[in-house]
Amino acid sequence: MKKRSVWMVPAAALLAAMARAAGDAPSSPYQPLSFLVGHCWKGTFPDGKMTDEHCFSWIYGGKFVRDEHVVRRAEGHADGFGEAIYLWDATSGRLEYLYIESAGGYSRGTVSLDGDALVFPPTSYRENGQEQVYRSRWQHSGTDAYDVVTEFQAKERWVPGFTVHMREVRR
Repeated sequence: MKKRSVWMVPAAALLAAMARAAGDAPSSPYQPLSFLVGHCWKGTFPDGKMTDEHCFSWIYGGKFVRDEHVVRRAEGHADGFGEAIYLWDATSGRLEYLYIESAGGYSRGTVSLDGDALVFPPTSYRENGQEQVYRSRWQHSGTDAYDVVTEFQAKERWVPGFTVHMREVRR
């Protein structure tokens, strides 16, 4: 068996270099998130009592994308705050995120583009020793909105979680 040299260039990197040499500019790995960045988006949960607002921005010179959000709950209940950092993992060739929130919970996962929708495959949200598996899809809805559909895993099947129509908030 022949040993692989650590200096060998992976095929994908070689093809990307060849494309650049041919004059094709590489696309940004953050392109799937580009419509969100620089804008805030707000939606109301189906119960009509809570809203969710996300504001996306570039950080560290465009090396990462930050999503800061707040869930405003019904009167008398504390608001929930969260933040996701999106990063490009060149080794795996995937767009990934780390999400943390004010109750102490967190999740990690990947996001990909399917047509004009962002797809967040199943991942686990963990808080205080508990775990909830969820998945989500953010579908464009015109030029100034998107729809969020989130489902939760209950034993061996997926059950509806929530759907929120997010509209761009003009500031």
